[in-house]
Amino acid sequence: MTRIIVVGAGILGAAAAYHLAREGGEVTVIDRNDPGQATDAAAGMICPWLSRRRNKAWYRLATSGARYYPELIAALEDEGEQDTGYKKVGALRLHTDEERVRSLEELVRTRKETAPEIGDITCMSREETKRLFPPLAEGDYMSLHITGAARVNGRALRKAILRAAKKQGASYIQGNGELIADGNRVAGVKVNGEQISGDQVIVTAGAWGKEILEPIGLTFSVVPQKAQILHLRLEETDTDNWPVVIPPQHYYFLPFEDGRIIAGTTHEDGKGFDLRPTAGGVGEILEKTLAVAPGLGDSTLLETRVGFRPHTPGYLPVFGYAPTYTNLIVANGLGSTGLTAGPFLGLEIARLALGMKTELDPADYDITQAFQ
Repeated sequence: MTRIIVVGAGILGAAAAYHLAREGGEVTVIDRNDPGQATDAAAGMICPWLSRRRNKAWYRLATSGARYYPELIAALEDEGEQDTGYKKVGALRLHTDEERVRSLEELVRTRKETAPEIGDITCMSREETKRLFPPLAEGDYMSLHITGAARVNGRALRKAILRAAKKQGASYIQGNGELIADGNRVAGVKVNGEQISGDQVIVTAGAWGKEILEPIGLTFSVVPQKAQILHLRLEETDTDNWPVVIPPQHYYFLPFEDGRIIAGTTHEDGKGFDLRPTAGGVGEILEKTLAVAPGLGDSTLLETRVGFRPHTPGYLPVFGYAPTYTNLIVANGLGSTGLTAGPFLGLEIARLALGMKTELDPADYDITQAFQ
């Protein structure tokens, strides 16, 4: 039986551990549970088809992640995990300009030829758009509505995947994992005073990847990007089936059950691991939120969460075997794509560790570009 150690249990590491355990690997997951872990703070939308990002490798990864979700959720439900935080609710891409909406519709219809999971595509009038998301400003926005989009609660999904991994035989240790080098191999990981041996070691430590790899002589280029996200509540309002809303700027609204609306998020570079919710960050989100959806002005501000997205050079995720070590796999750099792509990329690195063929070509996500 192959012994595999996974260091870092955000959505990516948790998914890798789950798939490895399902394939019969002897899996140990080690995680420090650092405050600010991106997955724990995050909620997201599964809707990559609306993106105009030009990088084809990114688009392949993101759309593969979206396509994979129903299969993953079904597998988790078979494991008895009903609280996955995932629900297909559709999405509204807002705009004030009808021509922009029609142009986007044309793009998405073209993409549907290879991605039928996009679902139905409809241009919505201003009245129809506001009916689907009542807090919007009166008469300002029309939208493109696609039914295949979903919302996901990162904290709930990660917990569900880890529970499922344990049911498949994986063990979980909370503590600081220190890699133990032995020539051109990583012999294992030391955690809580114990040395655990492994045939394969996978590091999925997100924004903390640099400090995990440095002690074995690897300089890894990953930086944290601070994100602040607000949780609001519309009292006595059933929001469970409301669609995800994507305004023209880089913000979103994610409706969940019990009147909860998540609004975000900031993209703050150069802040290090500053966990503080700041007046500036909260003010920025509220200003842009209320400009688009003034109906949220009377909502209750429940909490502000802070997380750190990991970014590698070129803002493209990377994965593969690390240089100079024959049994060390590193995957990182998911950034704001983490919840969309993380579960599928976890499956891919599990395949890589087990010597199976991956769907993605690792050369397109070359891990060596993140090492100096």
